Amino acid sequence: MMHLPIRPRRNRKSANIRELICETSISPKHLIYPVFIHEGDDNQPISSLPGCTRWSIPGLVEEAKRLVDLGIRTIDLFPAIPDSKKTPDAIEALNPEGLVPRAIYALKDAVPDLTIMTDVALDPYNSDGHDGLVEFRADGTMEILNDDTVEILCQQALCHADAGADIISPSDMMDGRVAAIRATLDSEALDDVSIMAYTAKYASALYGPFRGALESAPKSGDKKTYQMDPANIREAMREAQLDEAEGADILMVKPASIYLDVIAAMRNHVTLPIAAYHVSGEYLMIKSAAASGWLNEKATVLETLTSIRRAGADMILTYYAPQAAEWLNELR
Repeated sequence: MMHLPIRPRRNRKSANIRELICETSISPKHLIYPVFIHEGDDNQPISSLPGCTRWSIPGLVEEAKRLVDLGIRTIDLFPAIPDSKKTPDAIEALNPEGLVPRAIYALKDAVPDLTIMTDVALDPYNSDGHDGLVEFRADGTMEILNDDTVEILCQQALCHADAGADIISPSDMMDGRVAAIRATLDSEALDDVSIMAYTAKYASALYGPFRGALESAPKSGDKKTYQMDPANIREAMREAQLDEAEGADILMVKPASIYLDVIAAMRNHVTLPIAAYHVSGEYLMIKSAAASGWLNEKATVLETLTSIRRAGADMILTYYAPQAAEWLNELR
């Protein structure tokens, strides 16, 4: 027999001991469910995101009750706006009787324990499909207008906060929008409304299924002048410093599972809570592989979410939230 005074396997010899020394935990309380809503009365399965639904407001209210029972206490609202309401100035984003405010009122009335986060960006409302206002030049090129967009985002954030949103989540990646939104909310005595900034939102190839769910893909060009280059990490730390200084309460990295190094670096760089968005492409890759029989879906999802937590995320937005919560509750 080998003489080994140090045997790491002793700490892995039983389930009880493994649980005693487990370094990373995950539970339903760490999960945020991104949900899609639309103007109709029906609940529509989303072909680009199997297992996900484009909810009517009454349908979402009933789903929210189920989520709370599962231990999921926070949802993030994403509206699918009819083409007839999309305009170059995205004015529907400011409608106090629009889809998002009406959904907030209904949810707050029926499920008061639910924390409601809202997406603040113009792409669902913009006929050009961009997160900001677009200016087309005579030479055929285009520019996303940063400062003009921020002015509208501030009013959109105020619209959501007035309706009762608990957390405003600007996903647009315009410069200076966190400070401007914070100032706007505070000026209206809404200083208790939190801001979760999309701090490091990368120009990823993994957003396609989401854009299919909202029919919000850009009509021309791409989003690389405002979303981050996937090759960069120091730039993410700069964005984190800015968002923290501008008054953000939570910082986000998006996508999550293939940007674990960014999450870990940010965790070592800031004191604020960090969110990570396990995006539609990441979700669909697991769904597709599991449907083909190549992966155990439950094991793969729980391993993936645990890895995101291990990297330093305090909370995870994922389309797997309800299923993951069910699986985690079974393990209790």
